[in-house]
Amino acid sequence: MYILGIESSCDECAASVVQDGSTIRSNVIATQIELHKPWQGVVPEIASRLHTRWIWSVVEQALSEAGINKDELDGIAVTNRPGLVGSLLVGLSFAKGLAWSLGVPFIGVDHIRAHLYAPHLENDIPYPYLGLLVSGGHTVISIVRSFDDIEVLGTTIDDACGEAFDKVAKYYDLGYPGGIAIDKLSSQGDPKAFRFPSPNLHKGDHVFDVSYSGLKTAVINQLDQFLNPGFDKTKENIAASFQKRAIDILIKKVKRAVEFTGIRTVVAGGGVTANSYMRTSLTNLHEVTTYYPSMELCTDNAAMIAGIGYQYLKVGETSDFSENAKARVPSFKRGYP
Repeated sequence: MYILGIESSCDECAASVVQDGSTIRSNVIATQIELHKPWQGVVPEIASRLHTRWIWSVVEQALSEAGINKDELDGIAVTNRPGLVGSLLVGLSFAKGLAWSLGVPFIGVDHIRAHLYAPHLENDIPYPYLGLLVSGGHTVISIVRSFDDIEVLGTTIDDACGEAFDKVAKYYDLGYPGGIAIDKLSSQGDPKAFRFPSPNLHKGDHVFDVSYSGLKTAVINQLDQFLNPGFDKTKENIAASFQKRAIDILIKKVKRAVEFTGIRTVVAGGGVTANSYMRTSLTNLHEVTTYYPSMELCTDNAAMIAGIGYQYLKVGETSDFSENAKARVPSFKRGYP
């Protein structure tokens, strides 16, 4: 089966053709990073207008690189949640129109589930495993029993991990996108320069939850308080110390989840999994098998949408033309689904 995937949840306009849920025939990503850089963040109105302008040419390029024409498609998968509503509606509306014109089924896909599916495009991964989703908007630790069966163990109680990276980078003018800028600066800094705090969430129902609001506040508003003697207050040292603490918070919870569940396979997805210290920390987990996507599949892409879309369409699950876009996925809480 040839499935066309379309992703337009934020500022990446992407299309991909994936064969049988695993073979990537094409993966085209038109990024808007340079156009949002003056604002140090994504401007929703600009994003949706650019998606409208670019989407057909991106889809045409994906079909051309895959070596097929649109009449050979067996189905279409498109992100319809969560994300910026205006951006989502561009991709969803285009997918509906194309599916109708070709007489093929389409399926609206949860962007978060797709991120956890991304490593399956490059690896044969058995279920169950511990899923770690780390992105600008979400931080989730879960038990994944199938592509569509996820039990959330923990999540963020405030800011997402990637959101903290972006806010710290913006405050200190470290560069945009914030995650990439901090990772690059960290290689020139000393992670021992600052003793930034780690949240205490050991009590009650927060065993696997994480928090980044306090860390973000400490880095932005209380920097001098946490500077260790003998170190300089440089951007490189701020980046290195913040990055280490932010990732260590998450890895500590993953280790606890491994001990609690006995599941010794961890699969990570989302933009923050492109971070070099994150990848090293995952690889170094003791007696744990880890998987994470190649760099191109960490950030928003349409191959993961087409891949998981194939799994839905294969079992006969489709969407109808009343399907709408949803900005949020409120069900990603502990105990889901």
